[in-house]
Amino acid sequence: MKKAFIKLHISIILAGFTGIFGKLITLNEGLLAWYRIALAGLFLLIILSITRKLQAISLRQAAPFALAGFFIGMHWIFFYGSIKYANISVGVVCFSLTGFFTAIVAPLINKQKFSWSELSLSLLTLAGIILIFSFDTRYRLGIFLGFISSLLASLFTISNERLARKHPSETVLVYSMLGGAVSLIPVLVIYCYWFPSISLIPSFQDLGYLMILVVFCTVLLYLLQTQVLRQLSAFTVNLSLNLEPVYTIILAILLYEEDRELSPAFYTGLGLIMLSVLLQMLLVIRANKKAQKQVMNEQLE
Repeated sequence: MKKAFIKLHISIILAGFTGIFGKLITLNEGLLAWYRIALAGLFLLIILSITRKLQAISLRQAAPFALAGFFIGMHWIFFYGSIKYANISVGVVCFSLTGFFTAIVAPLINKQKFSWSELSLSLLTLAGIILIFSFDTRYRLGIFLGFISSLLASLFTISNERLARKHPSETVLVYSMLGGAVSLIPVLVIYCYWFPSISLIPSFQDLGYLMILVVFCTVLLYLLQTQVLRQLSAFTVNLSLNLEPVYTIILAILLYEEDRELSPAFYTGLGLIMLSVLLQMLLVIRANKKAQKQVMNEQLE
């Protein structure tokens, strides 16, 4: 369990840089998301082929992977749209709603009972976000895009959790990325028609940023998260990812001086979000200790 939390925290630190790269890369959000998922899939395909760890799957098995990839690709489009139409801080704070959506959607998909503790913690996060944006309506479009982004992120994590129980993390990630790249092509064609980009091909500088984003903030990040999902629930992972805004906002303040745009209500709301993460971690640790104690008692009997 300790290793799982360490891996999860490393992935959160890496995730903190994704918003920065979304600001640095000049491609529009649709092209940026597609290049990210396509390059990540190709990179993983090459590595797994060389190391002979690539597992073949049938076309029938490919559908769930492609669906998961579609969710993450669409999540990135709306996430980067939120950043470009608002700012980095708004985009990553809206991402904190992922835990809220997971607490509602996961029981419906998995046909399980709702967890009142998860719903309560999610509402605490929601209260933090409402507090942040009730005093600042400058970025309504960015906030709306961020809300959709968080819903899509929750759908990806739920899909990823189910796949991770049946397949190795590398297999889940490579086919999800490749499937997502293919399934996003029709969306990208329509998107570029309505929102044309100056260039369809990334510049040399953008390509450099993309490779860093792909290797560290995509492949390594999602490999760690897929491994963690074998021990922690999708809700715990998504709620813990609410710490991502802390790292990203610190970077945004240092690089872009976004603290000039942030009000005291923003920091108060961010504090509520962090409190929800802390409480969830304590609940998971407590539940794990209780389970271990129960196993020990059964062994003694």
